[in-house]
Amino acid sequence: MASLQLQAVAAVLALVAAGAGAAHGFEFHEATVEAIQLGFSNGTLTSTALVRFYLDQIGRLNPLLRAVIEVNPDALRQAQHADAERRRGSGTATGSLRGVPVLLKDNIATRDALNTTAGSLALLGSVVKRDAGVAARLRRAGALVLGKASLSEWANFRPVEAGWSARGGQARNPYVLSSTPCGSSAGSGVAAAANMAAVTLGTETDGSILCPSSFNSVVGIKPTLGLTSRAGVVPITPLQDTVGPMCRTVSDAVHVLDAIVGYDTQDAAATGAASKYIPHGGYTQFLKKNGLKGKRIGVPNGFFQGYDQTQLNTYKQHLATMRKLGAVVIEKLDVAANLTALLVEIYSEGIAMQAEFKLSINAYLADLVYSPVHSLADIIAFNNNHPVEERLKDFGQPDLIAAQSTNGIGPVERAAIRRLKELNTNGLEKLMMEHQLDAIVAPNSDISSLLAISGHPGIVVPAGYDEKGFPFGICFGGLQGYEPRLIEMAYSFEQATKVRRPPMFKP
Repeated sequence: MASLQLQAVAAVLALVAAGAGAAHGFEFHEATVEAIQLGFSNGTLTSTALVRFYLDQIGRLNPLLRAVIEVNPDALRQAQHADAERRRGSGTATGSLRGVPVLLKDNIATRDALNTTAGSLALLGSVVKRDAGVAARLRRAGALVLGKASLSEWANFRPVEAGWSARGGQARNPYVLSSTPCGSSAGSGVAAAANMAAVTLGTETDGSILCPSSFNSVVGIKPTLGLTSRAGVVPITPLQDTVGPMCRTVSDAVHVLDAIVGYDTQDAAATGAASKYIPHGGYTQFLKKNGLKGKRIGVPNGFFQGYDQTQLNTYKQHLATMRKLGAVVIEKLDVAANLTALLVEIYSEGIAMQAEFKLSINAYLADLVYSPVHSLADIIAFNNNHPVEERLKDFGQPDLIAAQSTNGIGPVERAAIRRLKELNTNGLEKLMMEHQLDAIVAPNSDISSLLAISGHPGIVVPAGYDEKGFPFGICFGGLQGYEPRLIEMAYSFEQATKVRRPPMFKP
């Protein structure tokens, strides 16, 4: 069996190599958004050729990686239309994503031939009224919706490590196939890493962008809560849900971020509050190679534990690089008197999350034009009626059942929400204000819960590979609205270290 798998991997590598070459002078493999736009402008590339390349990549790799749950049947028609507009010099779309194929996580609604199911059979065939807010913004920017990425099934709150979808199956890490791709945005991370799309979108409640970005050696931006609209996104909780890019470079991720931020009447409270953080002129102005110079970066205690010495040495080298590039790195900082106790308390977010989930999913289902299920109770019943397909024997649905037993936001839930705000005020916010920090850094997605509880942003950048070739990342996290300084630091770090390399599909 092992030899057969090795043969399959060898065949995939040969196919990838065959498809990685240039056509008409354009190098498709690892192409950045800026390279794509240059290809469009100098005539070496068309959107049609680009879409064909990614469809070919999906056809070759998806049987192995299972990152894409569905391909848009209109993808080529969209590309041909974009090419025709470019030739005529017509069209209203401007910007760096015009004519660029984007893969969306399958909980981001699109009003087209694609399904929106969050990986669950219960929502297969459902029809939405409109594009999700971020999808609508991408279309206005001229981006092409290539398809939907697979994810771990929201309906059972499966562990983030599962990465399993009733519709898509288990996504696989393209670097080490036997290792976890991590998180519900695993499909987006895998697809970006393996060049199955130009850029991708993921969503995060707690770690679902940051973790698969770390484990698939891509850049993931988890934006400030409300900076990107959650309207039309299959929800977990409005207290923490956010949408962000997962791409091969910081620059690509920032180009996508620029396209998707902004006010949305369908998510008015959150996007209205966060709109004040959007800088005039957008975020690409912060792609500075000297972006670490003068930055104050904190290294909280407790996060760089449990890693092997090789990985720890790599992180130490990266901290030294940050200092060399002009950053002030302050180590051994305490987020709170007892970090372990703090993190345990943070998971009281589940108390409020269950009630928020029931309210939010019922509201989402009520807004559909058509759906096989109309409530959380219907989803539970659907799963019970499809135990094999939904793998109830393996996963059950205790969290769904617990959420169904809630009755809105009552005294217990309000107390939990207040406690989370106190933890944030006395934890991360206090630490950053006392030390005048621009960011904290930690391995992989280890600070995701600290960032999640009050909607703070984070950016993961590839940091290295272990002895097996499995990727790990480093996360720059900050307070709400800190995206400009996080982008400066992440870009400067990426340009100085140049860590990322294409996947090798090891067993």
